[in-house]
Amino acid sequence: MIYRNRNKVVSLSNAMTLTVVTLASLAVIIAAVIFNSMFRDYMENIAITNSEQSVDQVSVTINNYTDDIIGIMNKLAYDKDSAPSAELFEDLIDIRNDVVMVSTYDMSGNNTGIWSNYDVKDPVFTNLSYDSISSYEGEGVYISAPHVVSVLDNNYPWVVTITGSFVDVSGTPGIIAIDVRFSDIAGYIDGVGIGQHGYCFIMDNDGNIIYHPQQQLIHTGLKSENEMITGLADGSHMADGVIYTVKTLEDTNWKIIGVTYLDETVTNRVNTMIIVSILILLLVVLVSFLSGTLFSYLFTKPVKKLTDAMRDFEDNAQDFVFEPIVGAVEVNSLSDSFEHLVKRIQQLMEEVKAEENTLRKTQLMALQAQINPHFLYNTLDAISWMCEEGKNKDAVLMVNNLAKLFRISISRGQEIIPIDKEIQHAQCYLQIQKYRYKNQFDYKFEIDDNLRQYLCNKITLQPLIENALYHGLNMIDEGLIIIRIKDDGDCIILEVEDNGIGMSEDQVAELFVGDITDRGIGVKNVNDRIKIYFGDEYGITVRSELDEGTTVSIRIPKTTEDDRIEK
Repeated sequence: MIYRNRNKVVSLSNAMTLTVVTLASLAVIIAAVIFNSMFRDYMENIAITNSEQSVDQVSVTINNYTDDIIGIMNKLAYDKDSAPSAELFEDLIDIRNDVVMVSTYDMSGNNTGIWSNYDVKDPVFTNLSYDSISSYEGEGVYISAPHVVSVLDNNYPWVVTITGSFVDVSGTPGIIAIDVRFSDIAGYIDGVGIGQHGYCFIMDNDGNIIYHPQQQLIHTGLKSENEMITGLADGSHMADGVIYTVKTLEDTNWKIIGVTYLDETVTNRVNTMIIVSILILLLVVLVSFLSGTLFSYLFTKPVKKLTDAMRDFEDNAQDFVFEPIVGAVEVNSLSDSFEHLVKRIQQLMEEVKAEENTLRKTQLMALQAQINPHFLYNTLDAISWMCEEGKNKDAVLMVNNLAKLFRISISRGQEIIPIDKEIQHAQCYLQIQKYRYKNQFDYKFEIDDNLRQYLCNKITLQPLIENALYHGLNMIDEGLIIIRIKDDGDCIILEVEDNGIGMSEDQVAELFVGDITDRGIGVKNVNDRIKIYFGDEYGITVRSELDEGTTVSIRIPKTTEDDRIEK
């Protein structure tokens, strides 16, 4: 005999599921690595594009602002139809809130006039606006670095100076300097953000910072961005995880620099995508596992159905109906063999069942034959005694009751009769016994008339009444037997109660043992017949107390002639 350790065998379903999950996981991991690499490049390009767009927007805004100021300067300095005048300067200051001061100089740098809505110092010791235009070469327009106006009394606004040349009405050339508040430009720069921590700042072509949102860090030396980006051409440049975008403004010496941090715009998103990729991997593994399980289930479904059919047949072989299973050739062959096996076993079961029914009927006939001689012997003994005593009239009445009793007992060979006839049978028997015992006991019936049409085993009450007479009452004075028929839901209870000497627990137990005693010939007989016909859940129970009496209860189902089943 070859022994196989089946515990070490891997099922086809598990192998297929493991294969699908492994291949799917590898595919997802490879795809995730390639995708994250491409995603990083894509996000870097997006970051560069966003930075360039932000810098372009700043450039356009500042260009528009400077173009506006330069346009005013060109209007004042180069309008051939009208030379600049005090009235024109005053109107400009009144109209433009961002214009703090207008001043004119001759070509030697001497101040020829100052116009402002603020008080001017007298005398003027230092003019930072003039110092900022010292490099002006006399052609075009020049924008200075931000500085403080130093000629106003108790007022020091932060400005940039727009410088240009002009010719007065007498034909004398000169220089115009317009001080414009820089706070508007600074405020706009401060409001520009690239990502969470990115920003823009302004520097000139020489690498000097015009304005920086983190000006204090620059002055304290904590930042030195101008050193690393000085000389960079316009465009985007990446260094040390930072994207620098450079844009030179038109008609000025200013550059807009955009600073973007890759960590917050690229790395964080790439890390997020890695987490998403891991979640996708887990999801793919789960879906692959479910898909593999489903596929293997579908692949092995015919075999599983055949296994389930075998299990169902084991649980309920008699009522099992096998449906042929369609699958592979081998499965079809197994299905045909199992179907033949099922039919053969069910055929054998039917044969055994028929033999059991025959044996059952034989047992019923034997039990009934057992009770009839026993009852007849006791009754004829009573009639014989009455004849010996010369009580012929009473004997005749007893014979008539006996005839009626046997007519009911025969019941045309039927084992099951209506409860009403069983009651009549018991009444005849009790009348016979009263003649015999000279009315030494009494009896009464408590019948629910609604139950008379239901069926019961014939000769059910009489053996129990007989035991009550012979072994219960023992012909004591005022002996009483009560026969009850009462409803109990889906069942009927038939009771025989006496007020006799009662029985001990051991005596009650002996009523149902295999060896029949003189007390138990009737009780065991009736109990066996009820269980054979109706089932083990029905039958007799006995309640008894010494010197108190005994109650024998019979529990049977409600059965009518219409739903009667031949046993």
